[in-house]
Parts: sequence; structure tokens; C-alpha cells
Amino acid sequence: MIAEGIRIIEVKTQKELDDFIKFPYFLYSDNLFYIPPLIREMKKKFCRTKNPFFKHADVRFFLAFKNGKTAGRITSIINYKHIEFHNEKAGFFGFFESINDQKVAFALFDTVSESLKNAGMKIMRGPMSFSTNDECGLLIEGFETYPMIMTSYNPTYYREIIETYGMEKAKDLFSYIIDIPDKLPEKIERAAEIATKRGIHVRPINIKKFDEDMEKFRTVYNSAWEKNWGFIPLTDEELTYLGNDLKPLLVPDITLIAEKGNEPVGFMGILPDYNFVLKQMKGRFNLISIMKGIYYSKKIKDLRLLLLGIRTEFRQKGVDALLFREGFKGAKKRGYKRAEFSWILEDNIPVQKLVEMIKGRLYKKYRIYEKIL
Repeated sequence: MIAEGIRIIEVKTQKELDDFIKFPYFLYSDNLFYIPPLIREMKKKFCRTKNPFFKHADVRFFLAFKNGKTAGRITSIINYKHIEFHNEKAGFFGFFESINDQKVAFALFDTVSESLKNAGMKIMRGPMSFSTNDECGLLIEGFETYPMIMTSYNPTYYREIIETYGMEKAKDLFSYIIDIPDKLPEKIERAAEIATKRGIHVRPINIKKFDEDMEKFRTVYNSAWEKNWGFIPLTDEELTYLGNDLKPLLVPDITLIAEKGNEPVGFMGILPDYNFVLKQMKGRFNLISIMKGIYYSKKIKDLRLLLLGIRTEFRQKGVDALLFREGFKGAKKRGYKRAEFSWILEDNIPVQKLVEMIKGRLYKKYRIYEKIL
């Protein structure tokens, strides 16, 4: 039962969708660490005709009002690709934001729970915005630093609200930070040499043959991540959509493909931390903000390593070490200083050990919650 003075509506009009998109700008107006996304990018993400995610998912958008003022937002998500791949009737909540008011937050969660339950779902999980191929997880440690590109940020009080509502941990995701070293440990250098002797080479992504290389990325992605918790294969349209989004952001020296002959065996995706630029643009896209974007993009010193995958049959052969070596070489050449490795699943011990070997430090934790419906 929704508390007195609180009202939940389903977003139906463009005006309501605009309110949904802009609510975080109000909520975080005094928060030093929040990085506002570009409003135009959020409109594209939420466009049912432009974002191919909507072709295999039912998404409902909700707004909360308290005493007539916007007080929160949330989405309910039924991803039929997830249901098919994992044989699990799990629905998701995402894009959750709320003022520090338990009654408002609970009303939003109740609305999504009811929506998912009515659709036959047995579990509510999240936050997912929209899936594990996007931003996911609630920040639970590491509030004192800025989020890097394509990672989330939230107020500290969300954790207590979510856990009080009765949600429990499904999985933790780790973020490591590292100062880019001049030289890698001898053990990694030796492993990289072993990979080279096995006929494996690493090359930068070819922007002129971008579509071909994106297809190679998908070959690696669908093999390397297949057993990962929460993995969902990318559709052809999603791959194209993702590629079009990432292409302008890529720096070839640090986005690498490992091959044996012409066969893709591994992939490393590193992006400059464009959140440094977005912070200056303040969510706007006009002449002044574009000029700021161009200026500050040349001053980025941090990177985010968001994709590192090796095809199953090529693991334990030094491919990851070779990608690290060449990726760091490219980063150093371009003057980058630090790199974030995220997200790493809490139970992915081999990758954690590899990152810790090069003096990576765990500095943020995100949590995905779930509740039986």
C-alpha cells in the first residue's frame, strides 16, 4: 500500500520521460562526485525505436511524486534474452533514483515487484540499466572518488533502503585502480613471450575495418564471457548499436585484438575516462559545451579497462599477459597515468590475482541485489 502523499505514475508522455531523465540532475545538484550524462544520449538510450534492447525486452518507466514534487524514478525490465539464456524467470529493476525517503523508495520497489510478478517473474534483481552489457550494480564502497566512464554512482543511503526493503546480495563487482607502470612484473613478461612463441600476436583495432573487427570482438565476447554470471549474448543489432556508440571514443593503441593467424583469440577494450569531459559539459550539448568537450578531451589522464576476454580454448597460454603488455605500452606512449579495471566479479580470482600482480588496488565495490517475488 502506497503511503499517503506519495503517488506513482507510469511514464507515458514525452514530458514525463523528460522528467524521468532530468530527475538525477536535481537529486545530485549538490553532489561533488556525480557526473551527469548527456541528456541527448539518455534520450537515445530510452528510445524504443533506436535502442535494439527494446526488441527483446519489456521495459516500463515509473516516476514517484511526494506532495506533488518529483521524488524518484525506476524501471521494471523483463529481458527475454536473459530468460531464454539462463532459463530463469528473473526480472530486473534499473535506473533507480530516490530522495532520502524510505516510503518513496519502497513505493517504487513495490510498483516494480508487482509489475514483474504480474508478468510471471519469480525474482527481482538489480540495479541493471538495462543489463550486464550496460551499467549495473549499486555502489557500496568508494564514494570518495569520481566514477569513471560507463560506471554508476549513487548516494550512500541507497544501500540501507534496498537492504531494509528485503533485498539480498546476488553478486558483488569489484573495481581496481592502478598507476600505469613503466615495466610489468617479470612473470607477466615471460607469459607474454610464451604467447608470442605460440604464434599469437596483438594488434590495434582497425577503425577503417571497424565492422570486421567488431565481428571478431563478438566471436571473442560470446566465447570468453559465456560462463560469466549474468552474461547475455549480444544480438547483431546490439553489436552494431554498441559499435556506433563506442567508435568515436576508441583509441586504437589501447583497444587491442589478439589473433593466431587471422583468428581472433582475445580482446582488450580500454577507453579514456570521458567522464572527465562530461563533468565539464554538465549534461548539455551545445556549442559552448562541445568546445569544452574538445578542450578537456585532450587532458584526460585516466583510462578504464572495461573488457578483457580470452576465448576458452586459448586460456592459460599467456594471451592476457600479452594484451596487458601491449595495452600498457600504448597507454604509456599516449601519456595516460592511471587505469581502472572494472567490473571484475567477486569470484573471478584469476583476474583479481593478475591485476594485484601489477599492483592494482581494490578501491570500489558494487552490488547487485535480488529478492524472491
